[in-house]
Amino acid sequence: MPSAAALSTRTLLVCAAIGVATGILGGIAGVITLGVLAVTPYLYGLVLGVHVLPGIIAQEVLRRPLVALITHVIAALISSAFNPTFAMRFIGTALLFGAIQEGVAALTRYRAWGRWRFFVSAVVIGVLVAVVVGLVVDLGTFAPWVQLVYLTISVLGPVAWTGVGIAVGNALRRAGIAPRSSHHSAGHDSR
Repeated sequence: MPSAAALSTRTLLVCAAIGVATGILGGIAGVITLGVLAVTPYLYGLVLGVHVLPGIIAQEVLRRPLVALITHVIAALISSAFNPTFAMRFIGTALLFGAIQEGVAALTRYRAWGRWRFFVSAVVIGVLVAVVVGLVVDLGTFAPWVQLVYLTISVLGPVAWTGVGIAVGNALRRAGIAPRSSHHSAGHDSR
């Protein structure tokens, strides 16, 4: 497992850059949330799923402990600028999603970076999103087919955004954004 010394200034700067970019997307998601809940509430899980991006991109690029959590917190602070009343929700979501992503990576001792492990965290997050969506929209008041659509979109939203995050992370690695040391000690990449 890489040491804490792996969090070099360059690594932290990459976390910050990813956090700012994904924080802007999270802020936009926060701004449109009330409209989505009012007009097309069944899409709320897809909107909420965008919040997986900071950790997925950071882990795909850097492949280090703590980068998901750090990047999520930075993204939450940026998102909060768009809607300060949601600041605690953004931070809570960042801590929860970041902890799940770090937890899955820790289970492999930060050595396995195959796509499968990103999707494991996405499904766990998706199930949590489904529970939150069910509570927020009072899912029991809808027809069974609507409930099924809600729950399916809620689980698949984070999974779809994870696919986007992996693609972005791969592109950034190919562009040379990852610190050199992470190329040599990235661990197994069993895709």
